[in-house]
Amino acid sequence: MANLSSKKVFLLLLLTIFHSHTLAFNSSNFSTTTLHATKISSLKSICKKTPYPQVCFNSSKLSISININPNIINILLQSLQVAISESTKLFYELNNAGPNIIESKRGALQDCNELQQSTLTSLKRSFSGISSSDSGKLIDARTYLSAALTNKITCLESLDSASDGTGKFSTINEAINFAPNNSYGRTIIYVKEGIYEENVEIPNYKTNIVLLGDGSDVTLITGNRSVVDGWTTFRSATLAVSGEGFLARDIAFENKAGPEKHQAVALRVNADLTAFYRCTIYGYQDTLYVHSFRQFYRECDIFGTIDYIFGNAAVILQACNIVSRMPLPNQFTVITAQSRDSPDEDTGISIQNCSILATTDLYSNFNNIKSYLGRPWRVYSRTVFIESYIDVFIDPMGWTKWSDDDDGLEDSLYYGEYGNYGPGSRTDDRVKWSGYHLMDYDSAYEFTVSEFIVGDAWLGSTSFPYDDGI
Repeated sequence: MANLSSKKVFLLLLLTIFHSHTLAFNSSNFSTTTLHATKISSLKSICKKTPYPQVCFNSSKLSISININPNIINILLQSLQVAISESTKLFYELNNAGPNIIESKRGALQDCNELQQSTLTSLKRSFSGISSSDSGKLIDARTYLSAALTNKITCLESLDSASDGTGKFSTINEAINFAPNNSYGRTIIYVKEGIYEENVEIPNYKTNIVLLGDGSDVTLITGNRSVVDGWTTFRSATLAVSGEGFLARDIAFENKAGPEKHQAVALRVNADLTAFYRCTIYGYQDTLYVHSFRQFYRECDIFGTIDYIFGNAAVILQACNIVSRMPLPNQFTVITAQSRDSPDEDTGISIQNCSILATTDLYSNFNNIKSYLGRPWRVYSRTVFIESYIDVFIDPMGWTKWSDDDDGLEDSLYYGEYGNYGPGSRTDDRVKWSGYHLMDYDSAYEFTVSEFIVGDAWLGSTSFPYDDGI
């Protein structure tokens, strides 16, 4: 079971192993008059060299606040204290989990229980060794931390899923059901290479779940629910995420219902602090339902025809490929349909440093098929494109109405463009709506990670890359 304490163990191991390659700080580096900000900067510099910089910083910043110099030993000891505390909590959680575990999985629980007890012992011995000036005990501490990391990996192996039956679970839903409820630590579910034909749900009490695939080209979750077949748009999702803190990496989600089935969601997210990295999302109409809360997508590929990024989240898509597909005859394509319903809502879609592309068949017919950046689903719809490549298939108007009867929405919406490039980025012939804006730097900055979704406060813990500004 991957959790915060597990990650701290990993962090400590790396700090120790790479001690000789890390900038060393000692009391002589910092005089008593050193500014607090300088110490913070030094701590961040050290933590950036670890796999989990935010965890490193959060576990060590207390030492700065009580005027302890940020040398490598102090950081190790402070991190170890936090790791011991978190590991103790996990140990008691494992001991109390028995009544909620299905019979066939009790062996996995016993493994994790025993391993976590060993991890606690290793952490305490490491603390003692690092506190000592005995170089032999420092070498022992490395051994203990290596063992703790191995314990984590062994426990994680109890929570893998494989469609071919070689994993502990044959479906992803089984693995999710086995994961702890309302967890403060992350539970990593490794989804092996394969095609998983199931509709997966992450309920709101399954917090901090991580789906980790073998690559979005080889790990695929696929479904075919659609509105035409009797499902609501909300319930049509192949993957539906309601659990806070959900992460996905190197995995693909697909709704293969086809364009004839109209609304058919591949991925729906209505959970806070969620992030996706190197994922692919396939669909046609209504592919990605960014329903609500704060969301982040990095280096993902998103395919669709009509309104295929829609909803009312505060969401940033960064360094993604957004690919319009060939629609049905007499249809147009439109990328976004944002549904902000009040000027007081801090929601919207921000597309930053992405590539706006078309499939080959649509590209070869773009003179006959209109394609747009977005249309307003609700009266205060808000969408911006920032420093993105826009290909030639996008209509020079850029944006379109929801319907011919929706006069007036162009005054209340907010559509913006800043620093885009490519043959479809020219703004000379864009819509002349009062709600359409050619943004300046300050306006665009309001839709960045640091401002729009307060990403600096939570994205660091994901280990996913992100750009906090422009």
